[in-house]
Amino acid sequence: MTSSHFDPPVHLPADLPADLRVLLLPGWQDSGPGHWQAHWATRPGFARVEQDDWLWPRRGDWMAQLDAALLADARPALLVAHSLGCQLVAAWADHSRHVARVRGALLVAPPDTERADMPPQLHNWRPMRRPRLPFAAIAVVSSDDPYCSPERAAGLCADWGAERIDAGPRGHLNADSGLGDWPEGLALLQRLIQAA
Repeated sequence: MTSSHFDPPVHLPADLPADLRVLLLPGWQDSGPGHWQAHWATRPGFARVEQDDWLWPRRGDWMAQLDAALLADARPALLVAHSLGCQLVAAWADHSRHVARVRGALLVAPPDTERADMPPQLHNWRPMRRPRLPFAAIAVVSSDDPYCSPERAAGLCADWGAERIDAGPRGHLNADSGLGDWPEGLALLQRLIQAA
């Protein structure tokens, strides 16, 4: 998909439609209190998917946790993933029989887990899963993300069939990026909500 830039932020309603929920998928080492995902987790209808091991993440275990979260509630979900959570979405969608429960995904700062400098804790996330996602997806990438080059990010987005949004030089789009509640991200999520 072609790259585009942020639209002007829009106000996200305080409440989701009653028949829809949002699952937040943090990345490696979880999302701390200053992370935009932590801000979003306080919103009605939003829930974090907890993992048993944030430090030595096993792909299969994380996929099983996502399956369990989706099966725990009959309502369909939107997935909001950061960093390794993006790779979780791709791997899960390539394997699970429950993809119909997902209406869309917001993928933020997908890392390149095949890079030579990736820590050993992430080596079991190789090779990256790259089939086209079976639901609508928007991917937000940074031009200076230390964990994924713009070229690799573009390739991942194209393979996944995700619309690629260029956030400019914003690092790993995490707490260190100073995003706060990240209204631009909420605007993109609003697009997925309206489409769902």
